[in-house]
Amino acid sequence: MPGWPAPPAEQPPEPDDTGAPRGPVVTGVAHFTPAAPPTPDYVGSRPPTYAPEPTALPAADPEDLGDLVPDTVLEGARYGAYTLRAVSLRGDSARYRGETRRDALLVARFGAGEQALVLVAMATGARAAPGAHRAAAEACRWIGQAVGRSHERLVEDLRAGRRGDLKSGLNRLTDRTLGKLRGASGEPTASLRCLLLPADPDCRTRVFFGAGEGGLFRLRDGEWRSIEPAGPAAPGEGTPDADRLTMDLGIPVPPGPYEPAEPAQLPFRFRAAIARPGDVLMMCTSGLADPLRGEASLRAFLGHRWSRAAAPGLAGFLADVRTRVKGYADDRTAATVWEA
Repeated sequence: MPGWPAPPAEQPPEPDDTGAPRGPVVTGVAHFTPAAPPTPDYVGSRPPTYAPEPTALPAADPEDLGDLVPDTVLEGARYGAYTLRAVSLRGDSARYRGETRRDALLVARFGAGEQALVLVAMATGARAAPGAHRAAAEACRWIGQAVGRSHERLVEDLRAGRRGDLKSGLNRLTDRTLGKLRGASGEPTASLRCLLLPADPDCRTRVFFGAGEGGLFRLRDGEWRSIEPAGPAAPGEGTPDADRLTMDLGIPVPPGPYEPAEPAQLPFRFRAAIARPGDVLMMCTSGLADPLRGEASLRAFLGHRWSRAAAPGLAGFLADVRTRVKGYADDRTAATVWEA
């Protein structure tokens, strides 16, 4: 490594007074292999306003301790050709003020063997809604139940490439879930974003669906690209990568194979993409999507860290995701998939 001294030279053995060779004589400065540089606490020109570690705990109700939300949750898995890392952590602002994390995360496997389907669901409770953390948790739980009941059919559609059936069916599951979370204004009290990941190593289709703000990014050849569905697409429209990109703007559609139709809620977003070896796919809530879009140094840092051949361990992934940027202090939830 540049800047470090070369390994010391080993001198040939010299005979001692008896003529027996001595042990090797080492000269020069001792050489040490440097440890990997520590993960920075923040990126950007100035440090964030809040402290990097939790300060105040949320208030607890002794009669409802099950309502407590941990500061941070971590999950990970490896199936087929991919490795998954997922985390949800309380934002710096909520840590300072003793507020509850409004993001929720669910990672669940339905089925077994190559027939298994992994669901990653994340939700963010509306900031002004009472019990926002409960709304987020319920959104994850309800979509998990719906996907779990339909997982066999979903796996069949993924393997067969029936994207139209997937889109219409998942649209109804999403509308049905968010329809249970209407607030006083009639709008859902939580956003919802999901990934479907088949365990079959021969199926490289990765499906994103949901409604509400956040981000969907792909790291390929060291460059980040937002692949968040951003507008309506004509039937059959594809991207230059041969990925299908579709989005409904809350338009009711006929009943599909999974659930009865429900009234439309937030604009439904859907994307089915074919993963390539070496790709890194990340789905996240706005708490990470916003600084990733707005701060080039964060994109460069995570791009460098995650372009390696192997996925980081859980602790390393947590350290990477919590890298802070001044001006961004919301909860962060992210699920990242490394393709072998």
